[in-house]
Amino acid sequence: MISNHTGSIDSKCRDHAKKVVYRHLLQRPSAGLAEALDDLGLPPECADHAVADLVELGLVHKGSEQSPVAVAPERAVERVLAPMERVLLSQRHRIEAMRDQLMDLAPIYSEWLTGERSDGSLEYLVTLDQALATITKLSTTAETEVLTAQPGGGRKADILEEAIGRDEAMLERGVRMRTLYQHTARFSHGTRAYVERVSRLGAEVRTMDDEFMRLLLFDRKTAVIGVQGDMNAAIVVREPNLVHFIASTFDIWWLTAARFPLDWRNDEVADVAEQLKRRIALLLSEGVSDQVIAKRMAMSVRTCRRHIAEIMERLGADSRFQAGYLLGVQRAAGTGPFTSPQ
Repeated sequence: MISNHTGSIDSKCRDHAKKVVYRHLLQRPSAGLAEALDDLGLPPECADHAVADLVELGLVHKGSEQSPVAVAPERAVERVLAPMERVLLSQRHRIEAMRDQLMDLAPIYSEWLTGERSDGSLEYLVTLDQALATITKLSTTAETEVLTAQPGGGRKADILEEAIGRDEAMLERGVRMRTLYQHTARFSHGTRAYVERVSRLGAEVRTMDDEFMRLLLFDRKTAVIGVQGDMNAAIVVREPNLVHFIASTFDIWWLTAARFPLDWRNDEVADVAEQLKRRIALLLSEGVSDQVIAKRMAMSVRTCRRHIAEIMERLGADSRFQAGYLLGVQRAAGTGPFTSPQ
């Protein structure tokens, strides 16, 4: 590492002296350095520091007569930096090897976490297969009610196919079923078909404009909630106070959600589109990026940007920044087309 020579020498003086000394050694390698430095008007102590710095950088080395000789920067890089780079590369390889070893032991920790350590109130499910098996078991034993919150827009066909038989069996046993989606799920043909089937058996389905937590709640006794950053993992919650909190949160969501319409009416589609725009406008006024808004609203970035373009046009804004400012002003005043109705 290049050292920081201490002393009263000003750093600008030292930087200037390095350039002067290096240039002199390149242009007049045989001339005496001390005499030349006197001619250049550099203080002796400043020149000494300059030479020391150049030696440490590898730009100067002692010649056969112990006089300083200038070296090309490319050679200095090879001599001084190449060994450092080799050390860093070796350390990087060691870090990667240690990371692999640590991750190899992660399943053992997960087994301990869900086994010996667990008192039954919390259970961590590491894989998707474990999560699905647990959900299937809880669905089979559910007696009165199942609450489900599934953010992320329309659900994939394979997930719906896996769920439909299980859900129909619960409904046919008389279990009440309430499900929450985001508004964008209304535009998914597969999700609409699923909702039509379960609704015929008495299921209730509603949608919300914003993102919420993924969860399933069985008989208000056992909850299965998602794990942040891992779509395949889940946590089973049986602790009564936590379950009560999760149930109360779902009840609040349910009261603010809108019915999932089985008929495709233009006025309801337009109303949902306006709700989405109001939510996007709110996030836009808070300075949230397009990518984050799209993820939160369960839509593609392209669709999100189309909504933002329409919002800007209706506001008469020329830029995203101006739109955010205008939305903030209107929000504070409680006016404007994208202010949520009271």
